[in-house]
Amino acid sequence: MSLPLLALAMAAFGIGTTELVIMGLLTDVADNLSVTVPAAGMLISGYAMGVVVGGPILALITSRWQRKRTLILLMSIFLIGNIACAISETYAQLMIARVITALSHGAFFGIASVTAAGMVPPEKRGQAIAMVFAGLTIANVLGVPMGTAIGQALGWRMAFWGVALLGVVALVGLWRWMPSRLPLSKGSMLAEFVVLKQPQVSIGLGMSVLASTAMFTTLAYFAPILEKFTGVHGVGITLMFLLYGVGMTIGSWLGGRLGSHPLVPTLIKLMIANFIVLLVLTFCLHSIWTMVPAVVLWGAITFSPNPLFQLLVVDRAAEAPNLASTLNQSAFNLGNAVGAWLGGMVISIGVREDFLPLVSLAIMAILFVVALASRRLFANVTDIAPAEEVPAPPPADIPIAVDNGVVRHAHKEEPESDAPQSAPADMTFDPKALIAMLRGPQMAANADSIDDDAPSASPDDNSTDIGKREEEQDGKNDDER
Repeated sequence: MSLPLLALAMAAFGIGTTELVIMGLLTDVADNLSVTVPAAGMLISGYAMGVVVGGPILALITSRWQRKRTLILLMSIFLIGNIACAISETYAQLMIARVITALSHGAFFGIASVTAAGMVPPEKRGQAIAMVFAGLTIANVLGVPMGTAIGQALGWRMAFWGVALLGVVALVGLWRWMPSRLPLSKGSMLAEFVVLKQPQVSIGLGMSVLASTAMFTTLAYFAPILEKFTGVHGVGITLMFLLYGVGMTIGSWLGGRLGSHPLVPTLIKLMIANFIVLLVLTFCLHSIWTMVPAVVLWGAITFSPNPLFQLLVVDRAAEAPNLASTLNQSAFNLGNAVGAWLGGMVISIGVREDFLPLVSLAIMAILFVVALASRRLFANVTDIAPAEEVPAPPPADIPIAVDNGVVRHAHKEEPESDAPQSAPADMTFDPKALIAMLRGPQMAANADSIDDDAPSASPDDNSTDIGKREEEQDGKNDDER
């Protein structure tokens, strides 16, 4: 792994940890700040809105800035936001601090994806983007459980101090390892908006929303599903989420590996795989032994399209890569919110939680139809341009030079001879070749065909003509005598 990509992954790990660590600390925060648990839950929604709305705005402001400085600035905002969370004394202060921290989330992942893709060869861009998102994935596996454990043992504020320490490490890594002369975005500020009119960009963002919605419709209520239908409680639920995080890590790696293939056909295949996995998950919910492998497989297949969606949007928005990539993060977070809302609405009308995977499958079916319908729009994404054809050497009868009407042939080498010659062996006047040079190869072919069709004199005919001329000459001489 290159050090610049490692620095980006470290920063992604810190950002992913601070986003979700509060989920395990809602009760502690509610008790300490004297608010209800639902009110504490709004801190999660506030963060998500900061990503959806604030991220694109900040990305637009920094679109013409040097990328290394922009990344360092965003991590500085992340660091300040987490310190503000750690020292907050009221609910309002904590909410404002969370929103400030979220601004760096959306803009960072958008710019980091573009930067990572630009530091590697074209065929490895998917792997580079997946490396950035691997930090976010590992945060779900290790960062969130560790932060939750620290917060429960030492107080919720210590969890944010720990995340702030991660921000310091990431900030140093970006400063030391990130190249200073990274390419700037092309185009004008107006192009950052105009590019969104491209149907490929809009459809790509819409597909990202649908994919995230399908994921979180079930994932948001995974804990109640485990408790009611699998019989898992307490630490067992934590371990199941850990297994899902392992699957997400595998999916991120898989998505990166698939980034060098045509994107839309690959995404369609992954959607079919999602159909199968969601059906398997529905039938595996009632046994812990079948649920363990199903959860890992679910996490891997569900998360693998994310790097591809990011690459899909970046490829089609070359004039505004920062804004488009950040909007893709906003689209993903919007899907999170829609999925959680949709899952809750389904449960509220009396549908059991174990049917939620089928609801996710229905959303995935909609995404499948959209991908099929828009396949032609993305037909040239990641296609490799054909190599330029090397022109063939000139035909044997095409001259390569003319000196005063005398044609030079590159294909002939006259044999050396001691006999006297009226002209050099390689310099003969060839009208047919001269025409070919002036009018092209086709004319040369026509000239050949004309010459071939014309009758030619045989050696016998020549000798007969010579004999007749000699007899006529002898007759003239006899008359003179």
